Amino acid sequence: MTSTLQPSPVRGPRGWPLLGNLPDFARDPLGFFTRLRDDYGDWVSWSLGPRPSLLVSRPEQVGELLAGVETSFSPFELGWAFHQVMGESVVVSTGDDWRRKRALVQPSVRPRQVRSYAGTMVDCAAALADSWADGQRVDIQQEMTRLTQRITVRTLFGTETAGREEVIAQAMAASQQAIGAELRGATMFLPPWVRTPGRRRLRAGVAELDREIHRVIAEHRAAEAAGRERDDLLSRLLRARDEHGQPLSGRELRDESITLYIGGHETTSTALTWTWYLLSQAPEVRARLDAELAEVLDGRLPGFDDYARLPWTQAVIKEALRLYPPIWLINVVAREGATLGGRSVPTGTTVWCSQWSVHRDPRWFPQPEAFRPERWDADSPDPVPDHAWFPFGGGQRTCLGARFALVEAGLVLATLAQRFRLQADPGDPGVFTGLTLQPARPIAATVRANGSPVAGPVAASAAN
Repeated sequence: MTSTLQPSPVRGPRGWPLLGNLPDFARDPLGFFTRLRDDYGDWVSWSLGPRPSLLVSRPEQVGELLAGVETSFSPFELGWAFHQVMGESVVVSTGDDWRRKRALVQPSVRPRQVRSYAGTMVDCAAALADSWADGQRVDIQQEMTRLTQRITVRTLFGTETAGREEVIAQAMAASQQAIGAELRGATMFLPPWVRTPGRRRLRAGVAELDREIHRVIAEHRAAEAAGRERDDLLSRLLRARDEHGQPLSGRELRDESITLYIGGHETTSTALTWTWYLLSQAPEVRARLDAELAEVLDGRLPGFDDYARLPWTQAVIKEALRLYPPIWLINVVAREGATLGGRSVPTGTTVWCSQWSVHRDPRWFPQPEAFRPERWDADSPDPVPDHAWFPFGGGQRTCLGARFALVEAGLVLATLAQRFRLQADPGDPGVFTGLTLQPARPIAATVRANGSPVAGPVAASAAN
């Protein structure tokens, strides 16, 4: 693929004095990025307040940008709220500190380790299926959040949340709201000492998360001291040592645990929520899913090895991640000498790429608004370009939990879909741009046991 960058000077929308394009970005960041792409091309100059910014939209430049973090680009400073939640984890650290932490954390989420967690993923999903009944009304996001929370707590901490699910869910919701406001620029430029109502809720939510994390860390330390070796993710982090024989500090354990928790729980619950919503409107996609599950599993629960034998199930998840990527933007800051596509980027420029706008670009995805998992078939007539799909980022800083999240989503979907359909109520729930891309409103649905009649627009669609 050859580059077709706009010639100098770089085009872009006019902004307000001091504010730049902040008002338009804050009002609708997803629509803003899409309009920049459509109105100005693949290389667009804009400004977030006083900060000069550049939006890139071509897949090869996205790949170059992702590969250049740590060399040509530095991670963007995501603000006070983000740091309250994530601390100085591997997601935000840089240089030698990032390399050390990545080396300590990565072994805990390698494929061999993910295999060992598959049984827990399926057991938790099967328990949820046992609790459902034909005709039951549910909030899809709430159901998926509770499920992935239980999976993540058991695999990460080797324990249960002991009835604290609602407290943790509320803490995460407060974090979503505060980080979402900051990402949209509403509080980005306020100094840390300014205490808005949203920031006060965030501090309270983070305090709840910290109490839960510190409780389980203390339990694990006590088990280690008593010689009771455990095999969960946190235990592996406790035993990890860097090249100098040093373990993660208490604060580092907290930060990496939160990061893994969000990666295994928040992003997966969001992906599954959108997957069920899309499936409820696509009877032909659902019929092909049912056929694959019947052929491969024949009514039994899936195991880790079945994941590779369920390509359509994987394609359904990938297509949901394309349309509703939980992580919806990436931004970095150009270092001295940075280039993209053979073109220099001024030092200090914030360079943005948005999964939302690239994933929905008709040049890379024909009928971009349509839910078409067949575009991921091996023999698809429209192969997806490299770096046109990047829900987990890319390059050296690819999300460490990507494999965990994909396997978890696939096995959960396979377990639940064998027994039930979720028939979402009509209407577009909209999207909320927080830490992850959430439904703006609850998605209510009716649980239907497989084989029971389907009412409403899904049935009508199936009849046509």
